[in-house]
Amino acid sequence: MSSATNTQWQLQGIGYEFCNCDFGCGCNFGGFPNSKDGSCRALVGVHITRGRCGDVDLSDLKSAAIIEWPKAIHEGNGKAVFVVEPSTSEAQIGALAQIFTGKLGGLPWELLGPTFEVAGLEKAKITIEGKGTDSVFKIDGIGEGRGSTFKNPVTGEPHSANVDLPDGFIWKKGQCGQGSFRAKAGPLSLNFDKTNWILYTFEWSNAATAAIA
Repeated sequence: MSSATNTQWQLQGIGYEFCNCDFGCGCNFGGFPNSKDGSCRALVGVHITRGRCGDVDLSDLKSAAIIEWPKAIHEGNGKAVFVVEPSTSEAQIGALAQIFTGKLGGLPWELLGPTFEVAGLEKAKITIEGKGTDSVFKIDGIGEGRGSTFKNPVTGEPHSANVDLPDGFIWKKGQCGQGSFRAKAGPLSLNFDKTNWILYTFEWSNAATAAIA
């Protein structure tokens, strides 16, 4: 793989974002959490359907981050424990580590990476069940995020809600619902019920014109 300053990377896939904010997540609108204590605590899973970092193939990988910031994300002082599946190679782990800590540049990680310190790396099987906003992201022995569609309070029927962020740097179109999540790894332990849950597709890269081979 070439040096960090020259290494191109691209990732495409599906993101599973569970956090302790109220529905929609205030960070998406005003930049500050609308959680009860003003913190941002989250379980974020990704299924990379196609990806590459230099000469390392990252296609069809699943990974997750258990992460918490005491206040708004941009105010920093966060901690994160990352999870990869046992079958992930050392070369793939190294590539993901450089991407997710922002060392290779490119959105969103060049902005997110400096806001947290890595507090651990775990290896565990990851399973994704369900479809759309009725999805479950499971991490063996660590935790899970369980999403559901909003329900009409009168009829009980599913109530769809989407967020459109044309200038979003993590995702641009998110399907919203309510989620419950729990996760414990390293120094982090999270447990929240009926809070924000967003499902989205992503296309991340440090080279806007680069195409995935």
